[in-house]
Amino acid sequence: MSTESGNNIRDIISQLQTKSDYQGLTWAGSFTDYLDIVKKNPKVTRNSFQRMYDMIMEKGTSEYVDVKKHMVHYNFFDDPDQDGKDAVFGADIPLMKLVNVLRSAAFGYGTEKRVILLHGPVGSAKSTICRLLKQGVERYSRTDQGALYTFEWIDEEGKFEDVFGEGVRVFPSPMHEDPMLLIPEEMRDKVCEEINRGSKDEFRVNIVGELCPPSRFIFRKLLEAYNGDVNQVLNHVRVKRLVLSENDRIGIGTFQPKDEKNQDSTELTGDLNYRKIAEYGSDSDPRAFNFDGEFNVANRGMIEFVEVLKLDVAFLYDLLGASQEHRIKPKKFAQTMIDEVIIGHTNEPEYRKLQDNEFMEALRDRTVKIDIPYITKLNDEIDIYKKDFNSEKLRGVSIAPHTIEVASMWAIMTRLEKPKKANLTRLQKLKLYNGKSLPNYTEDNIKELRKEAKREGLEGISPRYIQDKLSNAIVQAQQRNKGSVNAFMMMKELEGGLKNHSLIGSDEQRTDYRELLGVVKQEYEEIIKAEVQRAISADESALQRLCANYIDNVKAYTQKEKVRNPFSGADEDPDERLMRSIEEKIEIPESRKDDFRREIMNYIGAISLDGKKFDYKTNERLHKALELKLFEDQKDTIKLTSLVTSVTDKDTQEKIDIVKTRLIKDFGYDDVSATDVLHYVASIFARGDVKDKK
Repeated sequence: MSTESGNNIRDIISQLQTKSDYQGLTWAGSFTDYLDIVKKNPKVTRNSFQRMYDMIMEKGTSEYVDVKKHMVHYNFFDDPDQDGKDAVFGADIPLMKLVNVLRSAAFGYGTEKRVILLHGPVGSAKSTICRLLKQGVERYSRTDQGALYTFEWIDEEGKFEDVFGEGVRVFPSPMHEDPMLLIPEEMRDKVCEEINRGSKDEFRVNIVGELCPPSRFIFRKLLEAYNGDVNQVLNHVRVKRLVLSENDRIGIGTFQPKDEKNQDSTELTGDLNYRKIAEYGSDSDPRAFNFDGEFNVANRGMIEFVEVLKLDVAFLYDLLGASQEHRIKPKKFAQTMIDEVIIGHTNEPEYRKLQDNEFMEALRDRTVKIDIPYITKLNDEIDIYKKDFNSEKLRGVSIAPHTIEVASMWAIMTRLEKPKKANLTRLQKLKLYNGKSLPNYTEDNIKELRKEAKREGLEGISPRYIQDKLSNAIVQAQQRNKGSVNAFMMMKELEGGLKNHSLIGSDEQRTDYRELLGVVKQEYEEIIKAEVQRAISADESALQRLCANYIDNVKAYTQKEKVRNPFSGADEDPDERLMRSIEEKIEIPESRKDDFRREIMNYIGAISLDGKKFDYKTNERLHKALELKLFEDQKDTIKLTSLVTSVTDKDTQEKIDIVKTRLIKDFGYDDVSATDVLHYVASIFARGDVKDKK
């Protein structure tokens, strides 16, 4: 790299760095300075639940109604700080439950004494939610709104080496405690009353808990040296800004099961420092203990227990006191207070073991279980894959329209319970859940469907399986220099992986999943046939002419009038054959034709009263009927089936190229995928022609 390039990069670094931010995050001052900060901003003393709840709420919310249910969407879980890198989709209901638990805990209603247990199948975003919360509290601690403080003991002149240790001038609070805990118990009510007096902030300072063993030891020794003068003791305190960091093990802890032989409870509560035992002369001296277990380091923030129910029973016992009493028991020391949000997550088999284990009744009683099921709404499932597989991330290959949609449809159908209604398929159920209206189904019916499906979303195909197979299809397309991954390539990958899928428990289930792939394939064929049909019939002027002709005939029919023939000028009866050829495209029966025609004329009359001009596009059923009719009239002139034989004259090829251009412009295809779709649909039409001849 040239010197000039290096200097440019250094210039960028200089522009991006903010010295004022660094100075704010490294602020240090006296205990009196901290009391002034608390007086101005009482929220710096919030506990871990209050801070986490405020952190989520400060990102804002949006509200909506889903099947008559009032929903709240929390923007925090969109991961706006990282441009949606870890965004959680389709989990508004469980996230509402989670935030309600945090709100209850923040107000001290009882859930602060519980372990929050995220429960669900593999790949349902449990770890992602925990990661968002950990990263969130870390970033929040760096903001003015989320500022918090801790302290360190100082002995600048070295007068108290017998207290601090030989050569020790600074002794940080090992558990990053709130400086307010330095105020003795008997003084706290009066101090809080003074701080809260005249405060305009709704939050009220309330000091709860006590110092950790080393700080308590130092405080007691200094108090003895100063004959009980607390102010003299507090002169040995330096308060500093606390920035939480998982990497630095400050305020954020993560614990996951390992081999039982290589893991013991000291990983949670700390262990003796044998080097310091020689210095301090006793293994019960708090200064000779490392308060660096995961519970210790997570103080003031949160701790995540990965696969919590796989832990040895001894570890689960530690959880009981940590959750209910907010205390842990380090070896050889009294119970020590902790202030942290405890969140664990587990899969269903492990949770069933907990339910079956009568000795774990105490843990079950101290647990708030929040189900995190798989997504059952198509649009949300599609969003998961579009986040990771999009044009910005893919190089040298594209994903054809509906490829991700097809995979998502299949994944969701594997998670849906078979409807009890005989006339309803899982595909129709999927569409209802995704907001599409079906004849004879109301929102009450959808609520009933969801209610009767007790285990919906707790079984089925994981998003990870879809992501793996989509990755395989992309890699194969790149290796073959084929520029586009299409739905058929994707379905082949999905089916191919079923044989060795470790989470499919029976041949019956495997057969069911294969049959669902067949359903998805049929649906995909209908989708692309409709798109090609629309591309062929997208001649705006031809549609308008056909519509005008139809409306003229319908008007004459309903008003019992004649229609003037534009070529001969003669008055003729309405063209029944034309009207029925259009109406049959949307399955209007002969017995209902009069009703449909009157409905159209009433619709035209109603909008004319509002001073608006009739446009066929505003009537979805009529628009569809006109497109299908025009397609039928034009498909023979375009001769799409000639693509199958590869014998195409110049005039036909020009017409096909126009259709291909419309697919690219209006439906999002590229040149490769548009060609693939046209060839496949042509083969469908060719098969249809053979059937017709038979």
